[in-house]
Amino acid sequence: MVTRKGEQTKALILEKASKLFNSQGYRASSISDIMHETGLRKGGIYNHFENKEEIMLSAFSFSIDTMSHFFSEAMAGKQGCMERLLSIISVFEGIAERELFPGGCPIMNAAIEADDADLLLQEKVREAMDGLLGMVRNLVQEGIKKGEVKQGVDPEFVATVFISTLEGALALSKLYKNQEYMKRAVHHLRSFLAQNCA
Repeated sequence: MVTRKGEQTKALILEKASKLFNSQGYRASSISDIMHETGLRKGGIYNHFENKEEIMLSAFSFSIDTMSHFFSEAMAGKQGCMERLLSIISVFEGIAERELFPGGCPIMNAAIEADDADLLLQEKVREAMDGLLGMVRNLVQEGIKKGEVKQGVDPEFVATVFISTLEGALALSKLYKNQEYMKRAVHHLRSFLAQNCA
């Protein structure tokens, strides 16, 4: 039986490990690093997780749950396709400014690191990216039905370009430590939305 204290300890491990993996990398981060971040001994960590892979997968899920919460918060009370898409952009701006996720977007970071040797993580990353693309696609589809988005706009195309542009801008902003890349991407997407949304 898991106690309340046990649940709190597990939540602490996931919170600290998710930040560590996102900023330092899944492979580069060791159990010793997690011990250092949490203040727990090895036994205290393995009390809740079987191995490092389980911590990695659970920490990634924790990051995605956190990201979903940010999107829900940003979209709360927003009406219409354009306002909701702009709220998604605002979350990415927050990530670029390192306010939300130190290290950048957890989906993109894990996608770069997850290769064919890491099939379980790769599968989870694909699911998360599918969710992100699906969120944009569904908003556009709904906007077309309600007459908020021009007829003939392809929701799949918009979702791909929208997320690719934001993720690419995040990567450039992180690499060059310059927010100008995100500002340009946001300007481009805002112009696109203004042309295609009612």
